[in-house]
Amino acid sequence: MKENIHVRQIPGEKKRRWFHSREFDLIVWLEDDETPAGFELCYDKPRQQRSLRWLPQSGFSHTTVDDGEGRPLRHKGSPILQQEARVDVAGLHAAFAGESALLPREIADYVLRTLAQHPHYEMTPC
Repeated sequence: MKENIHVRQIPGEKKRRWFHSREFDLIVWLEDDETPAGFELCYDKPRQQRSLRWLPQSGFSHTTVDDGEGRPLRHKGSPILQQEARVDVAGLHAAFAGESALLPREIADYVLRTLAQHPHYEMTPC
């Protein structure tokens, strides 16, 4: 994954860092001491993009992105997030672990550790 250097920072919100690859976008919010304070992991970008977000004040949320396409005889709509119940957290964990080699170690470890705490996380035996 590569880092987007020019990330718009929003006044009054925590600092953000943004990393991307063909399959993933990762936005990480940081505390004042630069430790991770939450994240949004977007995945399946080329197919049906979804997002798993974790923030300490609200916990996990999982959404799918309706890109506004597929509306015959109508203009493209604006992309919107819709709640999605199903998520293969163990599969997402494994895929992210394979993509995260170039991330700063403290960020990759934070995301992997947090994913492993998801209530639907189940390790598949080898």
